[in-house]
Amino acid sequence: MVGVGSGSGSGKQRTVLITGVSKGIGRALAIELASLGHSVIGCCRSQDNNFISLQSHLPPPTHLLLNADVKSNSSIEELARIVMEQKGVPDIIVNNAGTINKNNKIWEVPEEEFDSVIDTNLKGTANVLRHFIPMMISSSSGGIIVNMSSGWGRSGAALVAPYCASKWAVEGLTKSVAKELPEGMAVVALNPGVINTDMLASCFGTSAALYQSPQSWASKAATMILNLGAADNGASLTV
Repeated sequence: MVGVGSGSGSGKQRTVLITGVSKGIGRALAIELASLGHSVIGCCRSQDNNFISLQSHLPPPTHLLLNADVKSNSSIEELARIVMEQKGVPDIIVNNAGTINKNNKIWEVPEEEFDSVIDTNLKGTANVLRHFIPMMISSSSGGIIVNMSSGWGRSGAALVAPYCASKWAVEGLTKSVAKELPEGMAVVALNPGVINTDMLASCFGTSAALYQSPQSWASKAATMILNLGAADNGASLTV
């Protein structure tokens, strides 16, 4: 459904909010978008070394890096307030923050681990939608929301049932929200494909290294995301 020219393309500078920006594909996407001349608002849960080193790639005032926990509704409410105050309404939001359970049969997954996957991947996405969609609607300038899904959000896999469940839910949430958005806006579920990240290594072990790097992925994903438009609303897409 999406193709070059269906959105505004990469020619116009956009403001892009990315959650889970300190590592993996979130970090790579943020750096790639910044290199293309776009303004990045990045957030992640902890101010660790990954987050601190990212500041050299995304210096203020063009870019804005903040600590926020998508699992906390009040944290995202505060994030929305700061973003609106300092950068205005984002043109694009990428709900990227995510986690996965350790490989285990569902009856061996601890309650806390199951809850963490659902709270981050599903409820975290909903928290961002709750506070940023009204901002986008009030701006009357459209807006694109990308909810990161997975191939495991469209098929099942052993030992990662909590993760699969969360991403299936993201797919359903996306299709429902698409029917609620006003004309001119779009929300899509995006399967990023298989990328060599810490999350993949937790499932695949050393064979994760056989797959593409986040940097290689980001060069393709950035172009695709920048070219999303209202016609893509409700779509389940794959990089």
